[in-house]
Amino acid sequence: MQHVSPVREPLVTGGKTYHDVTQDICRQVEAKPNIRWMAALSVALFFLGIFLYSVYRTLWYGIGEWGLNKTVGWAWDITNFVWWVGIGHAGTLISAVLLLFRQKWRSSINRAAEAMTIFAVICAAMFPVLHMGRPWLAYWVFPFQNTFGSLWVNFNSPLLWDVFAISTYFTVSLVFWYTGLVPDFATIRDRAKGPIAKVAYSLLSFGWKGSAKHWSRYETVSLILAGVSTPLVLSVHTIVSMDFATSVVPGWHTTIFPPYFVAGAIFSGFAMVLTLMLITRVVFKLEDYITLEHIALMNKIMMVTGSIVGVAYITEFFIAWYSQVEFEQYAFINRATGPYWWAYASMMTCNVITPQLVWFRRVRYSIPLTFILSIIVNIGMWFERFVIIVTSLHRDYLPSSWVMFSPSIIDIGIYVGTLGLFFTLFLLFAKFFPVVNMAEVKTILKYTVDNGPTYTGIHGHSEQAHQPATHGVPASAPVNYNKHE
Repeated sequence: MQHVSPVREPLVTGGKTYHDVTQDICRQVEAKPNIRWMAALSVALFFLGIFLYSVYRTLWYGIGEWGLNKTVGWAWDITNFVWWVGIGHAGTLISAVLLLFRQKWRSSINRAAEAMTIFAVICAAMFPVLHMGRPWLAYWVFPFQNTFGSLWVNFNSPLLWDVFAISTYFTVSLVFWYTGLVPDFATIRDRAKGPIAKVAYSLLSFGWKGSAKHWSRYETVSLILAGVSTPLVLSVHTIVSMDFATSVVPGWHTTIFPPYFVAGAIFSGFAMVLTLMLITRVVFKLEDYITLEHIALMNKIMMVTGSIVGVAYITEFFIAWYSQVEFEQYAFINRATGPYWWAYASMMTCNVITPQLVWFRRVRYSIPLTFILSIIVNIGMWFERFVIIVTSLHRDYLPSSWVMFSPSIIDIGIYVGTLGLFFTLFLLFAKFFPVVNMAEVKTILKYTVDNGPTYTGIHGHSEQAHQPATHGVPASAPVNYNKHE
């Protein structure tokens, strides 16, 4: 039995019953696609078409179609790779770390955040594979016995560590996400009317019956997967950062990169979760499940991680000065005052200055301001990766090799196209899968032990029903008031 303090606002508003939760969340799965969803999918498919055309040009003509040159060998491709991997971080943090810390507010947003993680990792994986130039030989990155002679992967290379880290991250996240979907698939299966839907959701639900044994195993597996996933929150972007930190390029060769990249990944990931959830709550009418309190809590995490990233920016400059290495000092001075100063200024404005607005309660609880802020943060995090990669490479030790980088139309097409791929996958997920975890949301309906069910009064305040006490019943559950004991 659970007792919630009347001081704390309920995580699910609107006086929902268990039936209401099922009805509200299953509605978008069972109903025909509405015009807004169709319009959004059409736009996403248009950008997906741009992606497919740009990939075709890259595969047919080679990566000479990109804007790379002899000095800047990594640019938009690796910038986008790191950006997408970072966006995928919030899903694991919400689903695994917050589960272990028993943060119940995660229940309404964890499903969409986990899906976002999987789709973001798929988009991220596109860039290294395409950058190989011969993606049909991508399987060579795996250590397998071969017939080509003494060909073997270099286990000392962080690029190989990336392969293992990201593939592990994707696999565990996929299993975690699907495990949480099984009880909800069973609910949809039991409500399905069409034969195709009934067969499809029966297969997806793996014969789930909701027995005590099933729930016990579900809870056990969830905790085990959360324990396995938690180290991945730190390890994946740590290994991605080592792609740069283990080199000797000025501006990259620094030990602050692992925690700096992890904080930045959580920062950008929560920004994308906010962007998606603010749209989802309106399109699917889920305002009672994704409340202002959820938005404020995510804003707080975004503000904290943004502040950590800001400290990392300052620390980088301090270490460059303290090292007394002229090449290192020049790399950072060039970032701030060189030809790419506009990118550095955009990064600092979007990532350090703008998130500090979240200190104000009015901003924290404002949906329009939060939506704008979340987009600004992801723009800033893209510029951060661009600044780290391009400004460190375009001016090296030889002034004769100094060159500027400009993206080609194919570079832009692939990046914009991955946004189309991401939103196509997310829209299909939101239509055919329950976008909110029904089973977990039902566990956080507000309980009252001594004072009977609560409801929202005419002035929006939580008032007490003037009825006989109903012990241990969800505050929003139906109660027969005519039955006197």
